[in-house]
Amino acid sequence: MCRNITELRGLEPPATEDEIAAAARQYIRKVTGIRQPNAAVTPDYEAAVERVAAVTAELLGGLPPRRQPPSKVPPMRIPHVRERMGLPPLEG
Repeated sequence: MCRNITELRGLEPPATEDEIAAAARQYIRKVTGIRQPNAAVTPDYEAAVERVAAVTAELLGGLPPRRQPPSKVPPMRIPHVRERMGLPPLEG
């Protein structure tokens, strides 16, 4: 169901809050079928995104280190994707 959600465990540097929030948002989109919430559902939708992101960050923080990094680079770490999303270039 959520094959487009990027694996975040084991990234170097570790997954950022923005990457975790993006994964949470994608998950909520998939399970609700709502891509652009209207005014009536926005508060519940955004609250769900925040809760899923918080639980995801807690989970990632508690897992042991990976032996190998994920096989795919998260989209938010690819320069042309960041540009398309209106995000600043990564430092380093």
